[in-house]
Amino acid sequence: MAVPLSSFSLSKHTLSSSSIPASNPSLDPSKASVLRTQNVLGSKGNSEGIEQTQLRLCGANLKTNSDLKLQASMEPAGVTKELKSDKSERMAGVEHVDLFNEMKQRFLSFKKHKYMKDLEHYEKLAKGQAPKFMVIACADSRVCPSSILGFQPGEAFVVRNVANMVPPYENGPSETNAALEFAVNSLKVENILVIGHSRCGGIRALMSMHDDVEPSSLIGSWVSVGMDARVKTKAAAHFLNFDQQCKHCEKESVNCSLVNLLSYPWVEEKVRNGELNIHGGYYDFVDCSFEKWTLYKENNMKDKSGKVSVKDRAFWF
Repeated sequence: MAVPLSSFSLSKHTLSSSSIPASNPSLDPSKASVLRTQNVLGSKGNSEGIEQTQLRLCGANLKTNSDLKLQASMEPAGVTKELKSDKSERMAGVEHVDLFNEMKQRFLSFKKHKYMKDLEHYEKLAKGQAPKFMVIACADSRVCPSSILGFQPGEAFVVRNVANMVPPYENGPSETNAALEFAVNSLKVENILVIGHSRCGGIRALMSMHDDVEPSSLIGSWVSVGMDARVKTKAAAHFLNFDQQCKHCEKESVNCSLVNLLSYPWVEEKVRNGELNIHGGYYDFVDCSFEKWTLYKENNMKDKSGKVSVKDRAFWF
């Protein structure tokens, strides 16, 4: 509790022999005790000693009260800090509860207006799934595929990672290619759609890397999967500023992921046999537009230069 500084104010009055009246105590009963104190302690000479003692006591009081004042001046800051901290914690707790209350209302709304109104469909989904699409998208909170493209439950098997990358088959196991294997071989999806997006932090990290420096962070190690896209961007768009190069690389990275998909034998086989189509997409949330294309090339989908062709390019805006 903060203590008011006024509680520690010092008195300016001190006792002295000159302040003791020389009149008869019987004339002024209120001063008799003071006179008796003088008689008990001794003569006038001793009263000077009393003054000195009182001054020393006063000095001690000044030091004590000064210390108290200093302590009082310091304590409220700490107390205030604790109060602010407690208030912040309470506010954070309230915000936490509010967030989940809002989430609860969204869930109950979904259950009432979607689940219960299409109960037969959800009961069917409870027995199994047969999505037509596998979607590989970025983990960025601004680019949820279901919200952007309107996928309903059961329509798309979705995996999301930093910068929507697909590592090549030779890189070994990852959560992305594990999902890819399940989607292609078990769910037997007919389409794979890799979606890039504007202002991607993962691509920006990739474009900021130095050619001769090994990545030291987990993010750096992951986005280095797209190093080919970075190299191609630097060659084709070196005259552009950094932001424009990043935007170019966001699309180039999608193409590199599409090519990496073909490094998986079971993907390449199904594409060659016409059982599977692989598509690229680019969502620009700055102007809310979407670009879509399909990878296409005969002879294992690659020509001698290693490039791939696209078809059915479309712009939605």
